[in-house]
Amino acid sequence: MFELPEETKEIQDAARELAQDLIAPGAAQRDLSHEYPTDIVKEMAEQGFLGMFIPEEYNGGGYKILDYVVALEEICYADAGVGVIMSVNNSLVCWPIFKFGNEEQKQKYLAPLAAGEKLGCYALTEPEAGSDAAAQRTKMEKTEDGYILNGRKMWITNGPQADICVTYANRDYNSMVDRKINKYRSPTGYVSAFILERSFEGYSVGKIEEKMGIACSGTSALVFDNLKVPKQNLLGDEGDGFTVAMNTLDGGRIGIAAQALGIAQRAFDLAQTYAKERAAFGKPISKLQAIQWMIADMATKIEAARLLTWKAATLKDREMEGEEFDRSVVSRACSMAKLYASECANFCADKALQIHGGYGYSKEYEVERLYRDARITTLYEGTSEIQRLVIAKSYL
Repeated sequence: MFELPEETKEIQDAARELAQDLIAPGAAQRDLSHEYPTDIVKEMAEQGFLGMFIPEEYNGGGYKILDYVVALEEICYADAGVGVIMSVNNSLVCWPIFKFGNEEQKQKYLAPLAAGEKLGCYALTEPEAGSDAAAQRTKMEKTEDGYILNGRKMWITNGPQADICVTYANRDYNSMVDRKINKYRSPTGYVSAFILERSFEGYSVGKIEEKMGIACSGTSALVFDNLKVPKQNLLGDEGDGFTVAMNTLDGGRIGIAAQALGIAQRAFDLAQTYAKERAAFGKPISKLQAIQWMIADMATKIEAARLLTWKAATLKDREMEGEEFDRSVVSRACSMAKLYASECANFCADKALQIHGGYGYSKEYEVERLYRDARITTLYEGTSEIQRLVIAKSYL
């Protein structure tokens, strides 16, 4: 049996206590009101959950990614909407600045993000560039003292609330398309990454989305209208944006796998409880083989998903500690975890609702919310189809 280290169990216990005492009680109401959990995010920051694996010298917790994964699962067990706020700030914002940022950027941006004094968002997806991350149409124009960005991003988690944004722009989309047609395209030579501040001239929040699930997390478009970016806010080297994005998404996928695990485990626990309490044909429905097989399949998938997620987190930890890996090995592990855990979450939410019968279709029962929350996990940070492409490519 795989045992978590004692220090990881302590972090898990702390996250569970926060989740059950503070987050779970208001989850149903937040789902109805779509109210952003300001006080909860503040408390998560104070307890060190918004920069968990960032070194202490930059106000982070100095924990391992495995610690982060088990903590995030506990948060998402209570409310996946709250969990994705935590996931984005850790995996998609703090991590790329830590990995690719220079010392000035780490002091100026990473330290307040890891401390929870600032909140971050990650703006990669565009109306015509999601799964094809290299096809950024946000245009970057180089100037004497920096850059000017023009474009629109969409489906940006934390977008309405974020103080800091990690984003991407293309120096010449039309030329890139021509080269693609002629089979000479090199994505890393066109796309660059940037750190933006909400206060920058030309930066604005666009349409705020009404979503099917994870309702308390803010999601919006971002509009860049002649957005002026100082040259010191280039993240990494010019033309390295695609590399930054792909490396960042590995960590993001581990975060979504952990989110999916939280949803799946909660659905499973509710299904077990209901099956023991609900009687039909003169006995609890837990005595019926049809229900037992659903429970068995749910339990097996959750166990497999959790081990895949812990493996990916452990590999990422070893990579961060300096161990040399073929990047495809780490990417494959992250994609396997995200693919399997997200589909597990949808399977478990579906079966939990089925076990609840008509009650499961009612908003009075939590499984209805879990069913909606689970659906996004197969879409963001790369769809299930993209994960399968990554996995296949790593072998072929």
